[in-house]
Amino acid sequence: MSSFTGNHILSVSQFDRDAIDLVFSVAECMEPYAKRQKRTTVLDGAILGNLFFEPSTRTRVSFGTAFNLLGGEVRETTGMANSALAKGESLYDTARVLSGYSDIIAMRHPAAGSVSEFAEGSRVPVINGGDGANEHPTQALLDLFTIKRELQYNHKSIDGLHIAMIGDLRYGRTVHSLSKLLCLFKNVRFTLISPTELAMPQYILDTIENAGHSLHVTDQLEGNMDADICYQTRIQEERFPSQEEANKYRGKFRLNQSIYTRHFQSKTVIMHPLPRDSRTEANELDNDLNLNPNLAIFRQTDNGVLVRMALFALTLGVENLVSQYEKDVIWYSNKS
Repeated sequence: MSSFTGNHILSVSQFDRDAIDLVFSVAECMEPYAKRQKRTTVLDGAILGNLFFEPSTRTRVSFGTAFNLLGGEVRETTGMANSALAKGESLYDTARVLSGYSDIIAMRHPAAGSVSEFAEGSRVPVINGGDGANEHPTQALLDLFTIKRELQYNHKSIDGLHIAMIGDLRYGRTVHSLSKLLCLFKNVRFTLISPTELAMPQYILDTIENAGHSLHVTDQLEGNMDADICYQTRIQEERFPSQEEANKYRGKFRLNQSIYTRHFQSKTVIMHPLPRDSRTEANELDNDLNLNPNLAIFRQTDNGVLVRMALFALTLGVENLVSQYEKDVIWYSNKS
């Protein structure tokens, strides 16, 4: 991706190492604004169209927060039933109309390829907030940013990483996108742990192997792994043909402090794209992990704001102007 300004962000396949480094560099500069230590009005007067046609909490609010922190305003549409799509309007027509009301659009939709289809009709840049079981590029970027920061704390880098991905790898779009990004790095070891029926799609396995990385596929936790990252995913029940089918796998791979101690190293970082399913029958990440310093799930969500601020700034071409529009804070929050 040679230039961000004015371009859509639809897939992780648009990114190379240089583009990733640029996003992360800009994201680092956003931290004082995200922590409310400073404020900027660089996007004063700009409008984000936040279009979420599928349930979302973190991604939707994170996009809106990121835009607000840059001084912009947010207009939201949530749910298919509350939009003209429910009346039969095409994605193209919706895009032509709503892009006239916005300077940039963040969109989530349950159908794979839908955000790209929408972007074809948009007159402003579109950022993919998740399209079905296909991709979730901004989640992958914030995950990678988190991995980078967590490894730096342990004096390691992404090159040479060993990551264990656990759970629903078939329908989990976050692991699909993250795997593609990790293939841009060197000597990555992938351990993929899932029920056979929920294994990583073959095209992702081919991508990993064609990039020359190490790959181990299994249907159970094995021994004590030297993984740097344990990336847990929930059962994507909304992608299954029936609730009964999803229930077959619920709770298959639980992680609590005892299991963590038995199968992982003392410095293995625990990640999850959230929401974690805390229902008794699932309990993917037990509450007894909440005080484990290696639990990075809430650092992930904080990093999501930084990365999305960076993407907005880059896509709208203001990444070098942010500090020029800096102001003192009126209300100060000492966020750590």
